[in-house]
Amino acid sequence: MKSLIFVLLLGAVFAEEDKIVGGYECTKHSQAHQVSLNSGYHFCGGSLVSKDWVVSAAHCYKSVLRVRLGEHHIRVNEGTEQYISSSSVIRHPNYSSYNINNDIMLIKLTKPATLNQYVHAVALPTECAADATMCTVSGWGNTMSSVADGDKLQCLSLPILSHADCANSYPGMITQSMFCAGYLEGGKDSCQGDSGGPVVCNGVLQGVVSWGYGCAERDHPGVYAKVCVLSGWVRDTMANY
Repeated sequence: MKSLIFVLLLGAVFAEEDKIVGGYECTKHSQAHQVSLNSGYHFCGGSLVSKDWVVSAAHCYKSVLRVRLGEHHIRVNEGTEQYISSSSVIRHPNYSSYNINNDIMLIKLTKPATLNQYVHAVALPTECAADATMCTVSGWGNTMSSVADGDKLQCLSLPILSHADCANSYPGMITQSMFCAGYLEGGKDSCQGDSGGPVVCNGVLQGVVSWGYGCAERDHPGVYAKVCVLSGWVRDTMANY
């Protein structure tokens, strides 16, 4: 199982053509917190949480990267984009590459983002979302479709699953810093290239796209870093760094 997860994560880092599965094109700039992490190509997503900081997944770590904000069509300059380099990239101190626990990192920008209708921050949680809450995951990851235009930001509505359903899907692998969201019957999921991107529930960042067994497979929903559990570290780091 570990090797399968490792392959998925490698795909998340290196696959340029990877998109959301079973979703739809987001309304343009409706996910204005969504960013693309770029090192000459899109390799992961992220979320703007203040004018100076982006949240992403720790497994997306690169010591230097460029953050692209205000994107919709990732291969077309639409005049709404902002490109800002990282000044610091900080993984959670207890991140484990073995079991992908505490899969969260912060990126400090070299200059503040200009907040406008195309670029704005998403709120951090003050409490965890309840089971069955409907959320939106977005990204430029693998659509596994010949129809969907994955160069345009894709969205997917999906419910938070119970801890029991999540643990049953991945026995012995789910920690308190993870949750599952999606459909046990399969067919809809985040996928490679979506890693690090947002799961937003009622306007609040509750999840970071982390890992899973394949994409959109039956009884194997997507697994996400649980931001409500990790938000203390996020807030402390932003305040003190």
